[in-house]
Amino acid sequence: MALILIALMAVTTMTLRFLPFLIFGENTPRYITYLGKVLPQATIGFLVIYCLKDVSFTSGSYGIPEVVAVVMVAGMQAWKRNTVLSILLGTVVYMFLIRIII
Repeated sequence: MALILIALMAVTTMTLRFLPFLIFGENTPRYITYLGKVLPQATIGFLVIYCLKDVSFTSGSYGIPEVVAVVMVAGMQAWKRNTVLSILLGTVVYMFLIRIII
C-alpha cells in the first residue's frame, strides 16, 4: 500500500513538473523556463528558513547544532557539489550534535 502511494505521488509530481514543457513544446514561454530554473533553489531556501524558524539562539543549545549542520551542508556542497552527500553529512552531524549538546 505504501509503495503504491509513493509511486502515485512520484508520478503526480513528475507530471506537474513536465506538463508545461509538454504543452508548450519548443515554444515554451521565457517565464516558464525561468521559473523552471529558479523555483528549485527558492524552494530549498524556503525549506531552510522554515526549518530554522523556531531555533532559539538565547536558550537551550543556543542553536549550535543547527548552525553547525547548515555550515556543514553549505561547505560540503561548495566543496564536493554532491547534494546527497551534503544533506546526509549535515543530517548525521546534526543528529550527533543534538545527542551530545542537549
